[in-house]
Amino acid sequence: MVAYQQQMQVPAAQTVLIVYAHQSAGSFNAAVKDAAVDALKKQGCNVLVSDLYEMKFKATATKEDINGAAKNPEHFCYGNETMLAWQEGRLASDIVDEHKKLKEADLVIFQFPMYWFSVPAIMKGWMDRVLTLGFAYTLEKRYSEGVFRDKKAMLSFTTGSHETMFSSNGINGDMNVTLWPIQNGVLNYCGFQVLAPQIFWAPTHLSPEAREGLLEGWRARLQGLLNEAPLTFPPVDIFDEGKGFQLKTEIREKQAESLFGLTVGHHLEKPLPPHNQMKAGV
Repeated sequence: MVAYQQQMQVPAAQTVLIVYAHQSAGSFNAAVKDAAVDALKKQGCNVLVSDLYEMKFKATATKEDINGAAKNPEHFCYGNETMLAWQEGRLASDIVDEHKKLKEADLVIFQFPMYWFSVPAIMKGWMDRVLTLGFAYTLEKRYSEGVFRDKKAMLSFTTGSHETMFSSNGINGDMNVTLWPIQNGVLNYCGFQVLAPQIFWAPTHLSPEAREGLLEGWRARLQGLLNEAPLTFPPVDIFDEGKGFQLKTEIREKQAESLFGLTVGHHLEKPLPPHNQMKAGV
C-alpha cells in the first residue's frame, strides 16, 4: 500500500508597496519607512518602495503623460485621454512602472509628512497620474465594487501639530474629518480595503527617546498589519442608483434610530461616529 504524505500549503509571500514622499534620508519619515521595510522583509514579504523625490516623480497631470497624439487635442480631457492611452499601451513609462508595482501589491502604504491637512503635492501627483481611469476605477467599478477590492491600503504620516489640536475640540478640527477625502475619496473609491492610519503626532516636538518609542510602536503594529481588519465604509448596494445614488429608504429608516450617522461623510445630520476614520470596527 502506498502512503501519501499530505503537503502543507505554504502561504504565498505578500507584496507591499510603500509610496514614500520625503526629501531627506535623515528624516523621521525615512526612519518610519525604513522600519517598515525591515519588519516586513523579516516576515517574508516582497517590499517595493517608490521614493518619489529620489525618483523626481512628475507631479503634474499633463498631455506629456500620453505617447502619441491626443484623440481630442482641442479639448484635452485628462481622464479620457489617459484611459485610452492605457488601453492602447501609450502611457508615459513612469506611470506604467507604477502600474506594475500596484498590480503586484497586496498592501500599499503611503508614507509622508502631512502638508496643509493633506498629502505633499508629489504624492497627490502620484495619485492623480497612477490611479488612471480604467486601470484603477470606472463608473461601474468603484467603492465596494472597486478594481482594488482585493488589496489593502493605508496612510502612515507625521503631523506638525499635537494630537490635541486635531481633536473635535481642537483648533485644527477632528482628524477623522481631515482623513475622509483621502481615505474615502481616493482609497475606498478605488476599492481598497482601508486600514486604520498610523499617525505620528508632532515628532519634531519630541525627545529622541520619545521618537524611538513611536518607532517601536510602529514595529509592533507591523507584526500583525497584514491581518488587520479594515475600516468600515458603506457598500455600494445600499445606495439607489435610480435616485442619484441616495441612501435607500430602508437604510435611512433603520439608521433613524441610531445616535450617530453612518460615517464621517454620511452623517445624516447626526453626530459623527467616533473614530470612524481612525479605528476599525467602529
